[in-house]
Amino acid sequence: MKKKTLRLTVSALKNSQEYSLLNSYYYSAFIISFLINHLPLAIMKISGFTFIKNGDKLYIPTKEAITSILPICDEFVIALGDCDDDDKTEEIIKSINSPKIKIVRTVWDVKRFPKNTEFARQTDIAKSHCTGDWLFYIQCDEAIHENDLETIKKACVENLNDSRVDGFLFKYLHFWGDYEYYHLSHAWYQREIRIIRNNDSIHSWKDAQSFRKFSKWNGGTFEDYDKKEDSEKLNVKLLDVYVYHYGYVRPPILMTKKKKVNSTTYHGAPTQEVLNLDELYDYGDLSKLQKFEKTHPAVMQNWITKMNWKNQLRYSSEGNRKRQLFKHEKLKYRIISWIENTFFGGETIGGFKNYKKL
Repeated sequence: MKKKTLRLTVSALKNSQEYSLLNSYYYSAFIISFLINHLPLAIMKISGFTFIKNGDKLYIPTKEAITSILPICDEFVIALGDCDDDDKTEEIIKSINSPKIKIVRTVWDVKRFPKNTEFARQTDIAKSHCTGDWLFYIQCDEAIHENDLETIKKACVENLNDSRVDGFLFKYLHFWGDYEYYHLSHAWYQREIRIIRNNDSIHSWKDAQSFRKFSKWNGGTFEDYDKKEDSEKLNVKLLDVYVYHYGYVRPPILMTKKKKVNSTTYHGAPTQEVLNLDELYDYGDLSKLQKFEKTHPAVMQNWITKMNWKNQLRYSSEGNRKRQLFKHEKLKYRIISWIENTFFGGETIGGFKNYKKL
């Protein structure tokens, strides 16, 4: 009886040791798996960045743009230009009241940087102060929907250690005149890079719409920002995420003002074509555009309620028939757009694309 009890005791002890070892193995495996899956998230850092000047006077939703991506950014750098004395852009930015915000004061020089390359220079200034692994660029007339933030962050985590990926490509919704109509047209870019890896060889390009990787860089001259030589397109992954672009949604009188400002930063002075614009910008017949049936980013809701120029817009073909047609209104582009949207799911046929999709 004693021998049987002893054997049972030894067997129980042995099983207990095996169980302990097995339990220790599974525990170690769990810890390793947890670290593999969560360590990149713990150490990864995302920097938001942008530039702005006189955003308040030009009716640009600067605060809304910043706060639309701020939740997934560890810091947000803003190159704030030398605004006019009566502009409240700095006050608006500071009202966000976030420790993530970092303002870098700059002075614009559109004479040295014509053709809107000053935009690219300002973008690069903000970029140079970013410390993140990924840099999330958003212009101040753009916003991201809150429902897409987790998708974006997940993509950043999953591709952090994939050196092939230089950045991420976003889809676009270009609103026009009001918040109910947008372009689905060959005349407008449908994709653009908005997240890049923090790489010193990547710079903003031309009018800051996109980025390129440069093998030769002379410190950021006009020629640097304007050239294609000694540079290459970024390798990017397309995200199923839209940038909501509001650059052409503002009161008609301020849209005319914005066109004159852009003409000055591009040419050095307003062109005759811009000088001939009506005081109230004519957006044309909005009913010929796509009707927006979904929701705007939540951060834009208060801004949207301020809209008070609907009676200055047209939703029929009646109007100034002598007005010069916009690019998207011309027959050639309407036909190409119909083909793209009907047979190619909205993908642009031909044309220059400043990226290489992985």
